Amino acid sequence: MAVSDQLQEALDILRDSGVRITPQRHAVLEFLIQSEKHPTADDIYKALESKFPNMSVATVYNNLRVFREIGLVRELTYGDSSSRFDCNTSDHYHIICDQCGKIVDFHYPRLDEVESIAEQITGFDISRHRMEVYGVCEDCKDLAKASH
Repeated sequence: MAVSDQLQEALDILRDSGVRITPQRHAVLEFLIQSEKHPTADDIYKALESKFPNMSVATVYNNLRVFREIGLVRELTYGDSSSRFDCNTSDHYHIICDQCGKIVDFHYPRLDEVESIAEQITGFDISRHRMEVYGVCEDCKDLAKASH
């Protein structure tokens, strides 16, 4: 789906949910949809502060909370102090660079059945699952090679 189509669909979801579309809200949503880097609230604030000098970090957090509650974004927490936000709410996994923190999406269809298998084995009612894979990204590997 094209970024413009994805943005329009997200704006329609906001309107249908009764959420007013302010210029700041529109900009935060557009930045999230265009970003493939799973930005933090601070990343979003820094990227938009020149366009919206009166916008605060709290405004960004409040918008992200609204988007999360409506189901437009996922909040990703990895034990550090700053959450990252992902506009891709489909079932997928993340691979995270141990050196630079870059997060990349990937999907592995064979893992789709993990919830039903877990239910069968444990008797739990599974609500969701999450998996992260860690390693060193191409950029960091190239940087390490160049410095030797």
